[in-house]
Amino acid sequence: MDSIPLVDYLMLDDGPYLVANECTHCQARYFDRRSGCAKCGGQDFRSVRIADIGTLRTFTIVHFAAEGVEVPFVAGIVDCDGTSVRSNIVNVSPDPQHVRTGMKVRLTTVPVGVDESGVQALGFGFEPAE
Repeated sequence: MDSIPLVDYLMLDDGPYLVANECTHCQARYFDRRSGCAKCGGQDFRSVRIADIGTLRTFTIVHFAAEGVEVPFVAGIVDCDGTSVRSNIVNVSPDPQHVRTGMKVRLTTVPVGVDESGVQALGFGFEPAE
C-alpha cells in the first residue's frame, strides 16, 4: 500500500524522521514554513533532521476530545536532542503507571486514514523505547 505523510515535516524514506527549519543565525527550529525567525528575526533557514529518539519532558492524559477522537490518549512534549516536539505518545496504556516524565521514546508512524484510491496517510507519534 502506498503511503504519504500527513504533515510536510514527516519523512518516510530512510525513516521515519522529522525535519525542522533551523535559523542559520540563532539555530532556533520550527516545523512550519517561516519567512523570519521569531527568536532573532533572521531570514535564512536550513533543513535539519531531528533525532528520532527523545525524552518525554511533560505529558497530559486527555479524557475529552472532539467527536470521533478516541479517548483517553496521551499528549506530550518530547525533547529530541534539544528540539521540542509536541506529539501524542502511542502504543502505551494512557495512565500514570505506564507513562512518566523522563521516559525514553522513539518516533513512529500512525495510520490516519486511506483515501478512495488506496493511499494511506501517516501521522506520527512517539512510543516507549525502553
